[in-house]
Amino acid sequence: MSELITAELVDLDLSATTKDAAARSLAERMVAAHRVTDLDGFLADVAAREAQMPTGLDGGIGIPHCRSEHVTAPTLAFGRSGAGIDFGAADGPADLIFLIAAPAGADDDHLTILSGLARRLMDPEFTAALRAGTDPAAVAALIRGEEPTEEPAPGTGETEPEAVEAAGSVPFRIVAVTSCPTGIAHTYMAAESLTAAGRAEGVEVTVETQGSGGFKKLDPGVVAAADAVIWAHDVEVREKSRFRGKPLVDVGVKAGINRPAELIAEARRKAERGEIAAVSEADGGKDSGDGDGDRSGADRAHFGVRLRTYLMSGVSYMVPFVAAGGLLIALSFAIGGYETASAESVADHFVWGEADSWAALLNQIGSAAFAFLVPVLAGYIAYGMADRPALVPGFVGGSIALTVNAGFLGGLVAGLLAGAVVMAIQRVPVHATLRGIMPVLVIPLIASAVVGFLMFIVVGKPIASLQSGLTDWLNGLSGSNAVILGVVLGLMMCFDMGGPLNKVAYAFAVGGLADPTDGSLKVMAAVMAAGMVPPLALALATTVRKKLFTKTERENGRAAWVLGASFITEGAIPFAAADPLRVIPSVMAGGAVTGALSMAFGATLRAPHGGVFVVPLIGEPFLYLLAIAAGTLVATALVVLLKGARRAVPAPAPEAGATGSDDSRVTVAA
Repeated sequence: MSELITAELVDLDLSATTKDAAARSLAERMVAAHRVTDLDGFLADVAAREAQMPTGLDGGIGIPHCRSEHVTAPTLAFGRSGAGIDFGAADGPADLIFLIAAPAGADDDHLTILSGLARRLMDPEFTAALRAGTDPAAVAALIRGEEPTEEPAPGTGETEPEAVEAAGSVPFRIVAVTSCPTGIAHTYMAAESLTAAGRAEGVEVTVETQGSGGFKKLDPGVVAAADAVIWAHDVEVREKSRFRGKPLVDVGVKAGINRPAELIAEARRKAERGEIAAVSEADGGKDSGDGDGDRSGADRAHFGVRLRTYLMSGVSYMVPFVAAGGLLIALSFAIGGYETASAESVADHFVWGEADSWAALLNQIGSAAFAFLVPVLAGYIAYGMADRPALVPGFVGGSIALTVNAGFLGGLVAGLLAGAVVMAIQRVPVHATLRGIMPVLVIPLIASAVVGFLMFIVVGKPIASLQSGLTDWLNGLSGSNAVILGVVLGLMMCFDMGGPLNKVAYAFAVGGLADPTDGSLKVMAAVMAAGMVPPLALALATTVRKKLFTKTERENGRAAWVLGASFITEGAIPFAAADPLRVIPSVMAGGAVTGALSMAFGATLRAPHGGVFVVPLIGEPFLYLLAIAAGTLVATALVVLLKGARRAVPAPAPEAGATGSDDSRVTVAA
């Protein structure tokens, strides 16, 4: 651990008064020690980590930390503040500040050392020695662990005799999972805190730390024998299904650090009451990266969930480009007509007083924004898979997809290829001297070359042919085929109201706008129309049959008018959550009717958004509004019918001598 901190990285009289100033002061020492290559870039990464969750801990400790591509070697800097600095801890300012810097590709050995420090911060004797130290070199040695401590290793220390006696010969057993966004400090501090609290209470606590560099799974036998489970986490727990059927306490990682005894007591109470956690099979099976080739069915199923997450990551970053660019283009057509698309560059010719020049300006700005659609999609799919090192090959692959006319489908494939290539490179062991430049030079260089080769030479042309075939199919849709597609898209838009299926339908429609044709514009119109139906239908239903809805639902109904008119499908979610079996099928039926009619009427839309404010940009606007009205009426009628079909059950007859109406009735949901 001697390479992690030296006397030059210790400041026993830290004069900073804010957490940003403290981080800068300590980071400057790292720069001087040649541990950090870019001060501002590193501090931006520290601030981004701080924004996820404050790093102040009870007991006067602040641990700002991050992984950063600007760090050449794992490093600690320590500062002691006389006045105290606010790092967001509940008990007040921190006087002991550790700045922990880990390279983006830090290996397991270094992370183990850093985690050891995090555990020791839970030892009052260790922190007292830090406060009493007067020599930077001695304090650095103490932090490096060169002075022996009598603290037993986590999970191996002697249990307090009184606790053993109270607990009996067979202790209460708890398995715990701790994790935080970077997997450096809070993860291991929570583990140590829970373990120590378990020893004090005579409870056997076994902890699995899920750091960002991977994790070692608890022995299945230990999990099976556990009486309860504690999750102290700020990122998703991996392989949740292992803990199914156990009492569960689910909290943030800071709760594991600050109040472990309370969590253990709550776990015991839940076990005594027989409360069983509802952990779905779909939650489990995430690949731990441990190389285990024996993957379960749950593991394979979870790959589909992760794939959807990667794709939705790309779509979510793409949507602002689509919205800005598409709406600007649509507005240019509204002002200057469709011939605006062929106008000469406004950089060469622009007349302030001509509407056509302003239309051309909007069109060319929108086209510039729209040109990023496929590269951004590919880049952020790759980012969702392998973080920042995958951005460059993702963007490069997306740009090549446009070059070879592979379009939206090419962007999807390029993003997945880039993410997979980067993930493969990250698993290759490299010498310590290369780790600092891997994420900023080596990985982007190699991955971009590989993805470029694959997109240009191997998969680009086949995908371009598939994209061309899809475009021709859309253009050739007519009659019943167009109506069927409208029905499917309408059902998808209304099933989960902003969820994955809704986003898939939206992404399908937006993909057509990258190379707009008559067929793709019809699809865009159908998707946007169907998305307006759920909130409008519930707004109408709460107006015409108020007695079927609660007071809160009626208030939500008034807001749903505006939300529906603005194409905010999520406005119907409160109703669906309260009564899914009646609301969701009703709005799906209405969405299917609207999608089918929109396609049958031949309505078109060039803007990647719905709502009443894009009506001037719609082809066949009156028929388009008619389709929305028809679907809204169908959905409203079904909601009212199903809610009104609740059967009335007579109340129990009053006992002798009791008063009450003979025809009292109780309404029971069917």
